[in-house]
Amino acid sequence: MSTVGIRDVRKSYGQVEVLHGVSIDIGDGEFVALVGPSGCGKSTLLRMVAGLEEISGGEIAIGARVVNDIVPKDRDIAMVFQNYALYPHMNVRDNMGFALRQRRTPRAEIAQRVNEAARILGLEHLLERKPRQLSGGQRQRVAMGRAIVRNPNVFLFDEPLSNLDAKLRVQMRSELKELHQRLGVTTIYVTHDQIEAMTLADRVVVMNGGVIEQMGPPLELYDRPESLFVAAFIGSPPMNFLEGTPDDAGRLIVDDRLAMALPVKLAGSGRVTIGFRPEHIHLGEAGWPATVSVVEPTGSETQITARMDDHVVRVLVRGRTEARPGDTIHLSVKPADLHVFDGATGRRSEVAHA
Repeated sequence: MSTVGIRDVRKSYGQVEVLHGVSIDIGDGEFVALVGPSGCGKSTLLRMVAGLEEISGGEIAIGARVVNDIVPKDRDIAMVFQNYALYPHMNVRDNMGFALRQRRTPRAEIAQRVNEAARILGLEHLLERKPRQLSGGQRQRVAMGRAIVRNPNVFLFDEPLSNLDAKLRVQMRSELKELHQRLGVTTIYVTHDQIEAMTLADRVVVMNGGVIEQMGPPLELYDRPESLFVAAFIGSPPMNFLEGTPDDAGRLIVDDRLAMALPVKLAGSGRVTIGFRPEHIHLGEAGWPATVSVVEPTGSETQITARMDDHVVRVLVRGRTEARPGDTIHLSVKPADLHVFDGATGRRSEVAHA
């Protein structure tokens, strides 16, 4: 196992800079997820750690060794891609052991490593099958097994579950987390799916436009997003936002006509954006009036889409509700569950309880 140091790393394609000085220190055995929308630079950063992309500036260290000029095969890393990239003419056993044969590893050691990886991944009964005889989840396990047999210092995953159906993705998430807990290998995992990032990682790095918006433990990002971007990206269903100007009566004036009483006293003045998560909204006799437009029951919970004037608000209710389209409901949020962001910078603002 090993640490990974990413220090002021930059990447340019000609005059276009796509990574603007990214720095992350990843601890020995830590699982770190890089998450963000397409084009944010997360896969480019991963490929630079792997040595598949040249570094335009800064340095990357694996353990005590700076690897900027070291070829991929000598970095002691193993990478699992979105596409399984299995050799169709080889069976599972040969696919898993291919890299070791290229390194001229003794046959007995290859067999021992392949058998151990197959046991960990539940592939023992599939070792003689060809890739075309496997399901998508089984192929992904083989790709992981090919990485495991190398006993690398660092695992790199580039959206490995993207090609799987929803049910299989949930299953593979659990298997990946259990695998990391068992092996304890330093892992960098790239995904655009914030649910994957939050459920798998020890720390989540949210990227946007080639910079880091925020990084920290998953629940820290969820409970205390430092920017509008992070608040909107982390959480499903996403956070609700309303932009307006606070007045002296402790209300938020939205669109010069919708006045909302706030449970907090806002610091400073000027336009702000308030955010509140769907599951933190309470229904009752008092609060902000809203008109129900859509009710979506799922059994264990119900999602309500309502309108406050022209603004859409999503409410997540645990269990069932009697609300129907056209009904008027009243929404309230506890002070501790209200997030406030500066209207000019989009950064988090501190608030005081009213």
